[in-house]
Amino acid sequence: MVSHHTAALMHGLDLLGPERHGIISVTRPPGGAGSRTGPPGILVHAAHLPRGQVTTRTGVRLTSVARTVVDLARSSPFAAGVVAADSALRRNQVTRAELDAVVTACARWPGISKARRVVAFSDGRAESVFESISRVAFDEHGLPAPDLQVWVGGEDEVIGRVDFLWRAYRTVGEADGAAKYSEPGRVRAQLWRDERLREAGFEVVHFSWHEVRIAPWQVAAEIRAAFQRGLARVRRAASA
Repeated sequence: MVSHHTAALMHGLDLLGPERHGIISVTRPPGGAGSRTGPPGILVHAAHLPRGQVTTRTGVRLTSVARTVVDLARSSPFAAGVVAADSALRRNQVTRAELDAVVTACARWPGISKARRVVAFSDGRAESVFESISRVAFDEHGLPAPDLQVWVGGEDEVIGRVDFLWRAYRTVGEADGAAKYSEPGRVRAQLWRDERLREAGFEVVHFSWHEVRIAPWQVAAEIRAAFQRGLARVRRAASA
């Protein structure tokens, strides 16, 4: 039965980490013949596969989306599990109830505590791998959870939709992919939008993929500094 990373690729889920070229992951029932060994290029896992956790795609039997997400969450780093779970929810390939059901069914399996945390943390509003790993970085460095994909603006107008919003701190976070600055017109539009957000009383923090992967503590420190400026704005407005 195709499973884990191979099943995730067949389901079209986002993955984080090095690609496993030429490696096929399969799951076989424990205790069966050859359950723990396979030919070169085959990574074998031993686990039970209830009927409801199995499906078929293009004639190939593989683990369901929910089971695939939970298997990855059990066996991968936390961020990688969140990336897969977020993408499955975002594409409406699975519901949180379905993920919870698989976690409950696998309650005694190795790594299930980590999978339970991944499922609880997952959020289909994260629109990309970048946004998913950003959420993990925020959590790991002690920042409160932001709202995702929120329309914000001033009292009389909507300025735009932002990637992350910490409303209590009047702070916006923007995950800047390379495409955002690939055209001069897009750069000007972003600068104009940032100016309008600041005029409406928001702090704006931009960060790149490289920054959140290599120096997430620095991104967190910049956001905390923005929190302080945002709170100062709120206090000034309250005393005016």
